[in-house]
Amino acid sequence: MRLFLVVLAAIVGLAWGGSPARAACSDDRLEMRGDFGSVRFRVVIADTPQERAQGLMNVPEMPRMSGMLFVYERPQSVSFWMENTLIPLDMIFADETGVVRRIHENAVPLDRTPIPGGEGIQYVLEINGGMAAVLGLSEGDEMRHPSIVQEAAAWPCAAE
Repeated sequence: MRLFLVVLAAIVGLAWGGSPARAACSDDRLEMRGDFGSVRFRVVIADTPQERAQGLMNVPEMPRMSGMLFVYERPQSVSFWMENTLIPLDMIFADETGVVRRIHENAVPLDRTPIPGGEGIQYVLEINGGMAAVLGLSEGDEMRHPSIVQEAAAWPCAAE
């Protein structure tokens, strides 16, 4: 947990500089677009079984436009829960192209009830609870991040 907080603090402290394509395609940034416009989040990647199992457990707070991006090796059925998670979260489930297929809003801290993401999910973005509604995120929105296989991405990193 301490390492996560140190990494997250370092990420949040970075400037937004650089070209738009570079900024949109940095490992520590995820961009989303949809009918609402576009938005960027500072993210920490969870792409190993151990990192995904740990997730945001025991994290007491998270900066406003930050989150954790869970990356799976292939599309699959995923389910999350909030055991040992201290803050409410919105979970944004996306397919292999980075298109949002489901949003679960305001997952309850410490709740062990499974939160299914559906079939064919390869990426899950966790952000502060309530942010999806505040920003107007919805199913069909697109994510852009270098972890999304670029040849399959609905919004590839090279695209502007």
